[in-house]
Amino acid sequence: MDLVAQRAALDAHLRSLGRLLVAYSGGVDSAFLAFAAHEALGEGMLAVLADSPALARRQLQDAVAFAQEQRIPLQVIETSELARSDYARNDAARCFYCKDELFTVMEELRQARGFDRVAYGVNRDDLSDFRPGQKAAAGHGVAAPLVEAGLTKADVRALARAAGLRVWAKPASPCLSSRLAYGIPVTPEALAQVERGEEALAALGFRQLRVRHHGDLVRIELAPDELPRALSPEMAAEFTRIFKELGFTFITLDLEGFRSGSLNALLPAAALTRAR
Repeated sequence: MDLVAQRAALDAHLRSLGRLLVAYSGGVDSAFLAFAAHEALGEGMLAVLADSPALARRQLQDAVAFAQEQRIPLQVIETSELARSDYARNDAARCFYCKDELFTVMEELRQARGFDRVAYGVNRDDLSDFRPGQKAAAGHGVAAPLVEAGLTKADVRALARAAGLRVWAKPASPCLSSRLAYGIPVTPEALAQVERGEEALAALGFRQLRVRHHGDLVRIELAPDELPRALSPEMAAEFTRIFKELGFTFITLDLEGFRSGSLNALLPAAALTRAR
């Protein structure tokens, strides 16, 4: 199916959903979905951005800026996933409890504002990945328009690029909690350590990065082509200074480089299956 037909299929499905709340994070999937919903439904849609300590301030600011650029109606809400013990203990099902909190709050908003449905930006590729949040979405009856239109991640990026959206090539950037090794409790303090560490690495000029929190130990992931610069004695000293000041005892650089979901490799297969 070509891009024109894909977009037509998505628009038709969006119109069939009626007045729509769109879970919006500012990533390429949710940003494109919010953009498409606004074009299809006009004021019959509202993008909803959940704010909590797990959302980096830079991501929040960029998400708000994109909505303003595209004149997408936006409401920022507060979610309290950190107050949930099931979430804060940070096991393999953490994302389930996060999305359960989000969709509970969005359902309350939907009823209060008279919207018909809630939708989120899962795509076809996500269905084969480890995403416990999808189980929460299904339990709340949340619509998945990108899936219904048969769109993969590459399709979404192509459609966003064709629409002239600056987010089309935006790298994935999941919540700050995803940087904490399973079993490390999710606290505002730990999330702040991660956020400040990633801001510091970005200020040094590194482009693709993750700060992985393993308690007293921090594991820095950088793009493979950026590792040579990171391996100099001078940069090692700078990493040590930054992360010691943030409260870490041991500072490590992951020689495999950046890769999404690397913490999932620590989970046994049974845990992955239970959390789906």
